[in-house]
Amino acid sequence: MIAFLSAALALASVSSVLAVPLSNNGVSSPVFRTKAPSPAFVIYTDKFVSADVLPPATQLAGYNVVALSFLTLKGPVDQAGAFAALPAAQRAATKAEYSQAGINIIVSAFGATDTPTTSGADPVGTANTMAQFVIANGLDGIDVDYEDLAAMNKGDGAAEQWVTTFTKTLRQTLPQGQFILTHAPLAPWLAPNAQFAAGAYLTINKNVGSLIDWYNIQFYNQGLYTDCNGLLNTSGGVFPGSSLFEIANNGVSLNKLVIGKPGSAADATNGFIDPVTLGTCVNQARIKGWSAGIMAFEFPDANATWIKDAKGKFFR
Repeated sequence: MIAFLSAALALASVSSVLAVPLSNNGVSSPVFRTKAPSPAFVIYTDKFVSADVLPPATQLAGYNVVALSFLTLKGPVDQAGAFAALPAAQRAATKAEYSQAGINIIVSAFGATDTPTTSGADPVGTANTMAQFVIANGLDGIDVDYEDLAAMNKGDGAAEQWVTTFTKTLRQTLPQGQFILTHAPLAPWLAPNAQFAAGAYLTINKNVGSLIDWYNIQFYNQGLYTDCNGLLNTSGGVFPGSSLFEIANNGVSLNKLVIGKPGSAADATNGFIDPVTLGTCVNQARIKGWSAGIMAFEFPDANATWIKDAKGKFFR
């Protein structure tokens, strides 16, 4: 989740339950259904919290999705790994507690240290393995935090095709309307830029945007998006066209653009906006017709107080 595209890189290429019948890829799916929340208020959890893995649901009041981080090519690590290691009865009890509180539990895949395309991972096999993890652990879905910078900046279309195939395969086992499927792109990937010759997430959105419930956009780590105007209207800098409403003008549905921000200055290289100020930005966006939601990276720096402030006066 902590990836950045530096100004220098902008000037050149980056080197950097119940059983049901099997789906058509042979992976069994449960019968429960998860309705994708709208608006979405998402909190990532990667840092150790406690032996119980997740905090009491009351500490996440105001959120409706928590993303266990991360499910990597080598398997679950950090909070995702800790949750999977809990006894089944404890996982089920936690899931029931969170469900009662209106909070979905999903897993976030990859993160800043995984390079799926560059490392030659099979998108079909990887998707099937990760879909099975979701099902085996009784989760509500998966978030795709693809940050293979070298592959995306290569500009040959391999990254876009990898993510497209991966997403299509996930949906074969995790159907829309039954499981949440989100992506967490870097904001510059949603704007036209010669650095991303094959289109980055604009191409991915054209290919499989209809399969993705929303985008948890990382509006940080780029030296931009540090005030309301830069976040919402005019990004400027080395990645023009990548603010919220500019992304919508680039052809991505406004109702899928969730504003993602670090919970504290320590949770990102740059781009932090204190939650009260962020709430004023959210107010401005709501007045202009946006209502997709807010993402925070990560608990405990972002908590119930953080999201209450960040929601501004329109979200309650």
